[in-house]
Amino acid sequence: MSDALTALSAQTSRASLGRMVNQSTILLMVSIGSLILLLALLILFHQNATATKGYQLRNLERERSQLLLEEEILNMQVAESQALHRLSSDPVVQAMVAVKRPLYIEEDTTVASVQDPNGIDITK
Repeated sequence: MSDALTALSAQTSRASLGRMVNQSTILLMVSIGSLILLLALLILFHQNATATKGYQLRNLERERSQLLLEEEILNMQVAESQALHRLSSDPVVQAMVAVKRPLYIEEDTTVASVQDPNGIDITK
């Protein structure tokens, strides 16, 4: 009877051991599957962020090239406005009178130390 009892207990322990192995295998497969799914989602989010940054970079490069073109056009307009033939045909420049007898300062003094024509020293 004790042999039958030990044989029965050995069979039940083998069966429970087999169930534990099966449960451990299933748990391992579920864990590995979850990790694979998690890594796939992380890769998906990373690729999405990279694609979004590339799209934004392309838009910024396009905007930069348009702004450079506008700057070049504005520089050409400024150069044309400052051209000598345009300034010489300006009515304000044509209304200017030429100086008949210019008076040049010949001394090496500063303007602040020169006396006023009325005899007042303007440096004090």
